Amino acid sequence: MNATTNMTTAAAAIPATAAKAATSTARHLLQVDNLSREFGGVLAIGDLSFTIQQGKIHSIIGPNGAGKTTLFNLITGVYKPSGGTILFDGATVSGMAPYKLAERGMSRTFRNLQIFFNMTALENVMVGRHLHLDRRLLPALLRFPSVRRKDAEARERAAELMREVGLGKYLDAHASSMPYGALKRLEIARALAAEPKLLLLDEPAAGLNATESREIDELIKHVAARGVTVILVEHDMKMVMGISDHILALNYGRKLAEGTPAEVGSNPDVIAAYLGSMP
Repeated sequence: MNATTNMTTAAAAIPATAAKAATSTARHLLQVDNLSREFGGVLAIGDLSFTIQQGKIHSIIGPNGAGKTTLFNLITGVYKPSGGTILFDGATVSGMAPYKLAERGMSRTFRNLQIFFNMTALENVMVGRHLHLDRRLLPALLRFPSVRRKDAEARERAAELMREVGLGKYLDAHASSMPYGALKRLEIARALAAEPKLLLLDEPAAGLNATESREIDELIKHVAARGVTVILVEHDMKMVMGISDHILALNYGRKLAEGTPAEVGSNPDVIAAYLGSMP
């Protein structure tokens, strides 16, 4: 990124609504205490603690290699922690399998597209409805009325979500024929199909042009307005500073700073981490 311009300009242009501090009465949906993760003796996340308040947009920033995606993978069960605890919705979930976390209300996207390109866009979103289908083996094999009803509901809800994220014209399109920007929104629609309490977005604006980035910006705000708590990893500092209620800055797997966009954007340690030490 153009760090000098983006960090200072974005911090100065924060809307009052995005820069407001979290209230002390807000409920903690996610709590991370002294979290750590090592890979072959190399510390990727070290003694990290923070909380995520329900109904807010939280962003995690940091230079490349700061540990942002590793942290996402720890929260969502892709990796098991080397130490520390993760509490989600009041229960300890450290090291819990991703499918169990999904059942508890956690959903995510990935930095690299994880689309089923041999399926239609609608079918991709329907995959996200699996938690709300009749998963009993015998009824599924015999196509009981309850199974057909749940399948019809899944299709209807998937179509509704596609229209909600601006993909109505792609309902019958094959995923392999869709442009990259639409596929990024398709992943968000699929994640929302699980009806999550917490949505984690790993670089949703990566590779997008300015218009597509604005569309993702508006979509994230729309999702949060629906009551879904959002954690965002993103390098687009204008987006981060414009939509976040709270920002956590990482460097070398450790907390560098946290607070409102104005506080983090003007923090000299954060600026130095992005720009390097100035002579």
